[in-house]
Amino acid sequence: MFTRQPLDVVVVGAGVVGAACAYYATRSGLSVAVVDGGPVAGGTTGAGEGNLLVSDKPPGPELDLALLSASLWRELSEVLPRAVEYEQKGGLVVAADGASLATLTATAAGQSASGVRTTAVAPDELPDLEPHLAPGLTGGVLYPEDAQVQPALAAAHLIRAARDAGASPHLGEPVTAVLTGPTGAVRGVRTPAGDLLAPAVVNATGVGGGEFAALAGVELPVLPRRGFVLVTEPLPPLIRHKVYAAEYVADVSSASAALQTSPVVEGTPAGPVLIGASRERVGFDRTLSVPVISRLADAAAALFPVLGSARVMRAYHGFRPYLPDHLPAIGPDRRVSGLFHACGHEGAGIGLAPATAALVTAAIRGEQPPLDAEPFRPDRFGAGTGQQPRQHPARPTRQEPR
Repeated sequence: MFTRQPLDVVVVGAGVVGAACAYYATRSGLSVAVVDGGPVAGGTTGAGEGNLLVSDKPPGPELDLALLSASLWRELSEVLPRAVEYEQKGGLVVAADGASLATLTATAAGQSASGVRTTAVAPDELPDLEPHLAPGLTGGVLYPEDAQVQPALAAAHLIRAARDAGASPHLGEPVTAVLTGPTGAVRGVRTPAGDLLAPAVVNATGVGGGEFAALAGVELPVLPRRGFVLVTEPLPPLIRHKVYAAEYVADVSSASAALQTSPVVEGTPAGPVLIGASRERVGFDRTLSVPVISRLADAAAALFPVLGSARVMRAYHGFRPYLPDHLPAIGPDRRVSGLFHACGHEGAGIGLAPATAALVTAAIRGEQPPLDAEPFRPDRFGAGTGQQPRQHPARPTRQEPR
C-alpha cells in the first residue's frame, strides 16, 4: 500500500455524472482523480437511453437544474466529438384521451411559466410531426429543448477531456474506505492500489450512493429502481422525436414500488429504435422479465403501429438511483467536512450531469453556485431511510436567459 501525491478532489464513480464532475472540476483548475471499481459507464450510465429532458419535469428545483443542464449540454456538444451523438431532436408528449390532455396542458403551462419552450399540438397536426403515430390521439405538446446523447460515449469522452486537461483516471480500483483525519474531515479514499489523498471526495456512485455514504459514516437513502429498454433492428428513419405518453410523467414522479410502464419511443442515428419505459423497485434483481418486455413492446406498437412488424434485437435493463423525494443529492454533506454527493438522479442523471457537476465544482471551490443548491442538500433526509425529507422554502424561478 502506498500513498499517491495529494490532490484537490477525488471523484468516485466513472458514470456520466462522475465524468462530468471530473471534467468541470479539472477545467476550473483543480487537480482531480476519478476512481471506479469498473470501467467507464459500467453501471447505470451504460444502461441508459441518453435522454436529456426538460419535458418530464414539473416546475421546481429539478426543472431549474434541467434547464441549466440543457444549456451546458449544448455547449458540450460543440466541444465533444460527434461520436457522442448529441441530437436536439425535441420531445413530443401525446395524450390518448381528454383527461390526459388536460393534465398535460396544465403541466406544460406551468413549465412554460418557468422558462421551458412548449408548443401545443392539435390532433390533426400530430401526423405532420410524426407521420407514423397511431390515429385517434387527442393532442400533444412539443418540447424543442429535449435532446439525446449516446451516454456511454459521452461519459468516455468527458473522462478523456478531463484526462487531457490533467485529471488522472483510476479505473478498476474499487474504493474500500473513505479516509478521515483527527477532526473527522475527509482526507481521501483507499483503494487496493493505494491511497488517494484529497480534502474533497465526491460520491458519484449512482445506485451505490448509499453504500458509499455509509463508508463515510453517513446515511443516504438511495435505492435501485429497475427499468428495461428494448432495442429494435436497424430501421429506416421512422420516428423524428422522442415520443412518449403523457402518463410517463406521472410514472417518473410516482413513489410506488410496483411495476409501472408507459410507452417511450425514439430513434437513434444508427437506426435501432429504443423502447421504454418501465419502473419497479425490486432491489438488484437482474432477472429478465418477459411480462415487462411484452408490455413495453405492445405499448410501443400501439403508439406506432409500424413497429408491430419490427424485430427486437435485444433487451437490457439498468437500475436508476432513487431517492424518496425524487430530487438528487448534490453538494456538500454538512455531516462530514469534505464529503460531497452527486447521486440519486433516478432516470435523469445523464441529462442532469453537467449542471450537477457545475454545482459540485462551485461548492468545492467555495464559489456562488449557478442556481440555488439548497433543495438538493444531501443531509435533508431524516435518520431513517423511510423518513420524509426536510422541507425547503419556496423560491422564485431562475430568470436568467437560456
